[in-house]
Amino acid sequence: MTAVKGRGGKRPSMFEVAKLAGVSHQTVSRVINHSPDVSEATRAKVQAAIDRLGYRPSNSARALASQRSRTIGLIAGGLRFFGPISAISSIETMARAHELFMSVMLVHEAFCSQKDFETLCDTFDEQNVDAFIFLTPTDAMFSAACHAPVQQPRVLITSTHGAVDIRTAMAAIRPMDQRKVALVGIDQWGAMAEVMRLVAEYGHRRALYFAGPQEWRDAGTRLAAWRQLCAEHAVECVVEQCESWESAEAYTRMNHVLEDFGSRGAALPSLVVTANDSQAVGVMRALHEHRLRIPQDVSLVGFDDMPAMDNMLPPLTTVRPDFEQLGVAAMKQVLHLLGEGPEPTFAAASHGVGLVPAKVMLRNSLGPAAH
Repeated sequence: MTAVKGRGGKRPSMFEVAKLAGVSHQTVSRVINHSPDVSEATRAKVQAAIDRLGYRPSNSARALASQRSRTIGLIAGGLRFFGPISAISSIETMARAHELFMSVMLVHEAFCSQKDFETLCDTFDEQNVDAFIFLTPTDAMFSAACHAPVQQPRVLITSTHGAVDIRTAMAAIRPMDQRKVALVGIDQWGAMAEVMRLVAEYGHRRALYFAGPQEWRDAGTRLAAWRQLCAEHAVECVVEQCESWESAEAYTRMNHVLEDFGSRGAALPSLVVTANDSQAVGVMRALHEHRLRIPQDVSLVGFDDMPAMDNMLPPLTTVRPDFEQLGVAAMKQVLHLLGEGPEPTFAAASHGVGLVPAKVMLRNSLGPAAH
């Protein structure tokens, strides 16, 4: 059926839909907003008029009818890295698919204080946002998101472990608001367990682990998982604590490690695991410059599967978190808390966080332990 143009060739209005269907504009509004207070016969008649006119409801019209702004406020840190950008992209795509508008504020995760965070929330309040999504990579941001005195539903994207305990942080949220809070994250513990399974199969018993910056919850989760798994599998591990995620720092630290082992005449660990791929790049450079072969002399494993890791020399074994699915999970939680969708299910959950899987990408940088 060919759509009929509105009066004067303009976009058809709700009133024109109502006139064609022979109902009131309030009835049209109820149909658009999926109200149960409309008979199936009337709903079908209104829908036929919508289809014939090619009518599309505006967000402003829906907001007036539903007393909602159809706007979601997103505050995100960690945007210098690949993962959060991918998650935000999928959040925005899914929001558009549900005729929701995203209002986004990006912050530097290291400099966002509690006061700064609450100021951003106040700005969103002035926009009358229906819900919040907080992407909180650091302990400070996670704590700020929990302490923020907002009444709207909030979804926190975070990791299960860190210096700030989830239960303690959640206690800052008023009991009446806690039912409007959901947490989602990546199953980093499960991914590390799969890495350890491969490491054990290859016979590695001594490892060096490059930890990420202590204020990052991803770093805390990965380190806690690795330490526990090493204890469970009798793998001796030395931790090199980094202050950043940068390859330059990892390169410098790996050089110091190699020089220290060389000066003592000690045997190197057969495996290096890094908390992200950027660190792995720095470690790889240092090993190459010391004429150590990967994986014949030392195996190497990263985390994040950043672009081009499959084209390193050798291709890097790493963990691929499903950041796009993480964004989808966050939006599903938003829709559920707004009463517009079912409660999402997760294959795994920990500490109240619904977890999205991560996959180990086995490549040539991991091989049998050198004996």
